[in-house]
This record gives sequence, C-alpha cells and structure tokens, in this order.
Amino acid sequence: MQIFKNILAAIGLVCISGLFIFSMQKAPSDESISKDEPIVNDYNVYALEMPEGLNFAGESVPVENPDIYERMDRELLVNTYWQSNGLLMFKRAQKYFPIIEPILKKNGIPDDFKYLAVIESGLTNAKSPAGASGFWQIMKATGRENGLEVNVNVDERYNLIKATEVACDYLKKAKENLGSWTSAAAAYNAGNAGVSRRLKEQDVSGYYDLLLGEETGRYVFRIVALKEILSNPDKYGFNFNNSHLYKSVPTYKIEVDSAVTDFSQFAKRFGINYKILKLHNPWLREKHLNNKSKKLYTLEIPKEGFYK
Repeated sequence: MQIFKNILAAIGLVCISGLFIFSMQKAPSDESISKDEPIVNDYNVYALEMPEGLNFAGESVPVENPDIYERMDRELLVNTYWQSNGLLMFKRAQKYFPIIEPILKKNGIPDDFKYLAVIESGLTNAKSPAGASGFWQIMKATGRENGLEVNVNVDERYNLIKATEVACDYLKKAKENLGSWTSAAAAYNAGNAGVSRRLKEQDVSGYYDLLLGEETGRYVFRIVALKEILSNPDKYGFNFNNSHLYKSVPTYKIEVDSAVTDFSQFAKRFGINYKILKLHNPWLREKHLNNKSKKLYTLEIPKEGFYK
C-alpha cells in the first residue's frame, strides 16, 4: 500500500511539473505572423468548362438549353471530384472494357454503351436492393427471358460475356421501339414501356425534353459525364500510369458436362483454390454444381503462375 501511495505521489509531481512548464510556454501571437505573407494552399477546386461537342452514341447533348447545361454540369462536377471512384473506374476499365467492346461491336451497339455498365455497377458484380445483378444489373425475369440460367446454383447474370449479350439484345429492341440510342439508354433504366409512355404523355419526341424522376433524369447525363472523364484523364486531373491499372489474368477454358460435388477439391486439380475459381467464374453461386440435365458449362481457369 505504501509503495502504491509513493507511486501516486510521483505521478502527481510529474503532472504538476508538466502544468507549470505548459503555463510558462508562450503561444504564438498574431504579431509573429506576417500579414504580408500569402497563405499557401496547394489544393484547389475549379469550376469546369462545358466541353464542346458532347454526344452520346453520336447523338448531340443540347447543352445550349439552360436546363440541359445545368444537369450536364452537375454530373461532370460530381464525377470529377469523386476522385477515388474515378481512379477505380480507370483501373477497372483497363481490365473489363476489352471484354465488353468487341461484344458491343459484334451486335451493332455503339461503343458508348460500355459507359452504361460503368454507371450501372461500377464494373463490378454488384447486386441491387431490387435484385438486379452483375455488371449490367439484369433482373431475374429479364435474364431468364433472354436465355440466361438464373437460380441459386447457377446465375449467368454474373457471366460478363453472356450478360453483355443480353444487354445488347435489350438495347437493340429499345432503339427499334424508341427511335434513338439516347432514349434506348434511358429505357435501360426505366424500361421500354416506361419511357414510351412518358414520351406519349408529355407529347415530346426525345429524352432531353422529358420531365423524369431523379434517377432516370440523371441517367444519360451520368453516362456522358463518365464517357467524357474516362476519355480525358489529364483534362480532369487524374494522374496515373499503365502500371497502376488492373490487368486481366490470362485464362484457358475447360468444359464440364456433369455434376461437381465440391469445387474446393475440383479447383485443386488445376493448381488453384476455391476463391480463385470463383473470381473467374462468379456465376457459380454454390460450392457445388447440380447439373442434373448434363448441360455443358464452360469454366475459365487462370494460367499457371499468376496466383502465387
């Protein structure tokens, strides 16, 4: 007990000494700071000039209209100054655009629609509260109607190649129905029937003349903003080099036409683990494959040496 009291006394003495020393220190006065010295701030936020010739799929964005100008300006500002997200989009685009672009081209879909996938999912296999899934945020019913297998065991909405094909089919039909690629893009968010109905109700012919809800009203502007920024990184202050961008891991294909009872053991046969198998085949939703119908599935297996 006496030792404890001595310790407390010593602590008290140190605290009192500290307070005394602190009280003797003099805070810097305003006089010590020269009023002539400029305050240097290396970080600046700039208003953006509206780019000339903005278009989506070759269809002009009418920024001469004050309402359109403000809506376009908003999306350019929001996406330019959300820097962390912007850098991620540059990194992911390097990895995934080479997969998406040739499928769009093959189906006669303008290349600009790759930016639709950017705003839908951030180029990830996201799942929305409404149940839309994958890079292209396809609903279960839409996936099944377009030939995708969608169940608890296999969900091909997470197969980027197959999902991109479905998105292309949807967009081609929307273009035929609505007459423009801009309206087709809006229909990807609000539905063919939804956009068509609003065009008739409001007696206008195009997206930019429609009064829409918040999400669909921003939708095409967000696509155009991401197109502009991702096409001009230096102009919008994004600094990186090629080594910072994400790279695709080379793979080879194998075919499976029977059930697989345990993908952990299955993966080991190819020198990988279950996690790596799932990274390359996210449409496999369970640790086994039922395949009662003996369907032929194609799996992507990473080439040896890329995961150490």
